Parts: sequence; C-alpha cells; structure tokens
Amino acid sequence: MKNTILLSITLILLICGCAKNKEEEKATVEKFCLTPKLKEKISIETAQLLPVTESFSLTGNVAYNADGVVQFSSLVNGLITTTFFSLGDYVKKGQILAEIKSTELNSLQAEHKSLKSQLLVAKRKLQATQSMYENEIASQSDLIQGQSEVDVLKSSIDNVEQNLALYSASGEKSVFQIKAPVNGYIVSKNMSPGTQINDNEGSLFTISNLSKVWVMVNIYSTNLKDVHEGMDVKITTPAYPDQTFDGKIDKLSQVFQSDEHVLKARIVMDNSNLKLKPGLTVDVLINKKVNQKDMVAVPAKTLIFDNNQNYVLIYKDDCHLERRQITPTIKNKDFIYFENGLDAGEKVIVKNHLLISEQLKDNELKSGNKNQLRQD
Repeated sequence: MKNTILLSITLILLICGCAKNKEEEKATVEKFCLTPKLKEKISIETAQLLPVTESFSLTGNVAYNADGVVQFSSLVNGLITTTFFSLGDYVKKGQILAEIKSTELNSLQAEHKSLKSQLLVAKRKLQATQSMYENEIASQSDLIQGQSEVDVLKSSIDNVEQNLALYSASGEKSVFQIKAPVNGYIVSKNMSPGTQINDNEGSLFTISNLSKVWVMVNIYSTNLKDVHEGMDVKITTPAYPDQTFDGKIDKLSQVFQSDEHVLKARIVMDNSNLKLKPGLTVDVLINKKVNQKDMVAVPAKTLIFDNNQNYVLIYKDDCHLERRQITPTIKNKDFIYFENGLDAGEKVIVKNHLLISEQLKDNELKSGNKNQLRQD
C-alpha cells in the first residue's frame, strides 16, 4: 500500500515538473544577434567629445566663377553667316564657333596684296641701287633710302598679316572666323546666322569653365558676428534634397548691398560633377560655437524617438546590443550632445537602426513575459 502511494506521488511530481519545464521553455527568449548580411547594411559611429555648436541657415545662390568667365565681343563689323555651336555646348580653345562676312576683310586683303606688289618693286629698285653703288654711280644715301623703303613695306605687311591672324581670316572662304578663346561651356549666346554685328555691340557669347563655381551667400546684420572667412559650411539645394555639399567661406564683402540690405559672402565650390548650376538657390548651414566645454556627441540621425522617449542603440558586439533610453542636452542639425547617459568611446548604430530597435523592443517584451511567468 505504501509503495502504491509513493509511486503515485512520484508520478504526480514528474507530470508537474514536465509542465513547468514546458512553460519555462515557452518563456525563454532567443538572443538577438546581427547576421553578416544585416551587419553589412548598418553603420556604426563612435561617440566622441566635440565642441558644442548651434546651427543657423542662410540663403544664397550659385553663380559663375568670375575668374573663369570670358565674354566675346566682335572686333569687326559684318554679317554672321554660319554658327557651329548651341547654348550649353562644351567648346575647346581654338574651335571655330562662327563665320563673319565683312567688307573689312576685303579691304585688308586688298591692302595686303598692294603692299606685296610694292615690296617686290622696292626690292628690285634696291638691287639696282646696290649695283650702281658698287660701280660708284649711286651714293650711300641712295642705298640707305632704298633699304628704308623695303623695311617700311615689310613692317606694313607684317601689321596687316597680324590683323588678319587676329581676326582669324580665312582666305579660302573670304570670312573672319570666330574661335573659342578658352575651354568651357557656352552659357550665353546672342548671335545666329543672319545677325548683323558691329564692333561696339555687347558680347556675342559667353564661355564659362564650370569646374568651379561661386556660391554667393546673403548675411544679415544679426548673423554677421557669427560668420568669418575660412569657416566650414554645408550647402543644400532643393535640386538635390538628399545631398549635402561641403564648402568654406572664401571671402567676405566689406560693403552692405543697399538694395538687399545684406552682406555678401563668397564660397568657392568644386563642381567637377557639374551638379551646381549657376542660378540655383541654396541654403547654407553654419555652425557657431555656443559652449566652451566639450560634450559627448553622436550624429543626429542616431536618435530613435519611440513612445515619447528618446533611445540610441549601443553596439558592443554582434550579440550584445542595447536599446538605451537617453535624454539629449543640446541638438543641432548634425549632432546630439549629452551631459550624461553616454560615454565617449561607446559605439552607436546610425543606419538601419529602426529595424534593429524594434527587434530588441520585442525581445524586451518577451523577456518581461518570461519573468512574469517565473513569478507566477
């Protein structure tokens, strides 16, 4: 009888133990680890001590680099017969861009031909005078005068030929050729076939080398104390909303623009990719130092806002990640600063961290349920 009772008690304990183990197995939370594929999609930054800065934005626009702009004006009167370029084309130095039919070319060519004939006669006369001088028939002054006439004619011919070369005269077509003075892009064009031009008109076209452009910034009097030459700035434009361009204040004007009531600052920008088109409106972001004491800082995109609380994801290793609640002290567009809650040198996840945060949040909830089951 006693053995039967003991056996029954043992069976009951075994059944209860199995049930308890099953409940504990259900409550066990699998640890979340970064897979190699997921790790390739994240970015990790290190919290560091940085000067505390405050951001403010100024407006501006992209302009041509004045040091790389050439405006072409005609040196002669005439009629444009042909053009070989369009607005926006890239041209190389020496490339023929247009041809001009001009009466001035006919005059220069006729003068050149006449001077050549006079030079031929003067040379023959000089030869005769030289022979007569050797035979003591002509004087030395006659010889000198003959040589002088030849030299004057040669000088006149050289002058005409230089003018023809300056105007890029084509003897075959009887036209002046307009050639590109520099490499660059045609940014304005005020001529077309049939256009009558003269030498006192404005520019026929403008060439600009767009590899460097200027960003002209409007600085109001309230911001003047916070802007100085040599400071780094970040530039954004609605044309490229997801891209930021780095620049530096190159020059500050010393005179306020009376019509706009602003001081102009110039930023020289590299534009090898030709994204910054002259005329584009830009925003110029400037950071000014507001605190003498450095603070721990992480990129602004690190912060996660969830259920009215701020969090950052701390990375220790692939299987040790922490979703840490934190309170920012100061924020600007680029960085978040902390007086406590985060130490310099700790690593934080700044890209694709929302997905990981949700996974860690689910694990926290499951862990809480597990603890509750244990207490029960």
